[in-house]
Amino acid sequence: RVRPVAGAEPQEWGRDHMQGSTFIGLDVHKATISVAVAMGERGGEVRHWGTVPHRPDYVRKLVEKLAASGGRLCFCYEAGPCGYGLHRQLVDMGHDCIVVAPSLIPVKTGDRVKTDRRDAVMLAKLHRAGELTAVWVPDAAHEAMRDLVRARATAMQVLGKARQHLQGFLLRHGRIYPGKKGWTVAYRRWLTTVRFEHPAQKIVFQDYVDAVSDAEVRVERLTTQIADLLPTWSLAPVVEAVQAMRGVAFIVAVTVVAEVGDFQRFDNPRQLMAYLGLTPSEYSSGATVRRGGITKAGSGLARRALIEGAWSYRMQARVSRKLHDRLEGLPKAVRDIAWKGQLRMCQRYRHLVAAGKAKVVVTTAIAREMVGFIWAIARAVTSPHDVGAPAHS
Repeated sequence: RVRPVAGAEPQEWGRDHMQGSTFIGLDVHKATISVAVAMGERGGEVRHWGTVPHRPDYVRKLVEKLAASGGRLCFCYEAGPCGYGLHRQLVDMGHDCIVVAPSLIPVKTGDRVKTDRRDAVMLAKLHRAGELTAVWVPDAAHEAMRDLVRARATAMQVLGKARQHLQGFLLRHGRIYPGKKGWTVAYRRWLTTVRFEHPAQKIVFQDYVDAVSDAEVRVERLTTQIADLLPTWSLAPVVEAVQAMRGVAFIVAVTVVAEVGDFQRFDNPRQLMAYLGLTPSEYSSGATVRRGGITKAGSGLARRALIEGAWSYRMQARVSRKLHDRLEGLPKAVRDIAWKGQLRMCQRYRHLVAAGKAKVVVTTAIAREMVGFIWAIARAVTSPHDVGAPAHS
């Protein structure tokens, strides 16, 4: 999933800029790129240029042909599974390029025909009109770190499934753990005492146990690799600083920072809250105002990590030993923001619960407020040049 640049509005091109530019819409697929060209002047010619193979050498030839006529070239294409390689190639060649948020592309309600040709022409027209909204494009180093964090999240999902398969198998055959909590040291000792009579069941049981062990090793390995590579990442100071927050330990911190990227592009915390899908949805018309659940826009991975961390605020405000260790070496301004946030959110949690709100609703509200304090801490320790500049803002 992709997220639009915070605060990004449809572009407004000056008349001189439009007349000196050519707008190119690219409908990008795994093997091909459909190309459409819109001349800069308003009402100018819009035509389908053709289709080229999706390979760097063919893209370079395409750009050279389009640049032969002179003028400024402004490319655009939809964000999707093909990633940002095309964007980086076009920018390195010295041309403008934006990656467009697909969910924010204006679409005619009655249009029922969709082809690569029409999509490319539509992108070129809308780009010339300034009606497209760009997503933030991370630099290669940030994207690589984000891929590693997401790989660990995938490994955690695999681990969860492996544990479910084992527990389901045990439940079907009446092997029920007498303790209160699973996957503790005592639970693992109990697993070694489980016996089956049929050889096939013995094989299945051991296979499920091995699957859990392998998944745990994979998660631990990826966690270690994240920790080893963190010092080389430009946003390492942000990861260290946001761990001053209660409920934001290493994994939550690195996940949120990797998914958000450049905190400087958010002018206020409300933009970051909306970016992460933690603001209430609304459908209002006239005098009728209807608000629903959170929008769930943006990164589900970061949102889940924040909501899990928000559960810690159900306790009284205090600095635990683990939190104290994370606070050591951090600037006083960061520590003050984190403590202020803890006091506020612990009090707010009790207030909302006393008002009769469901605990899941309360926890989501606390996660939304956590974002505000994380934004303040991140802005305090970063400058606008710490990560790759956005494609468009």
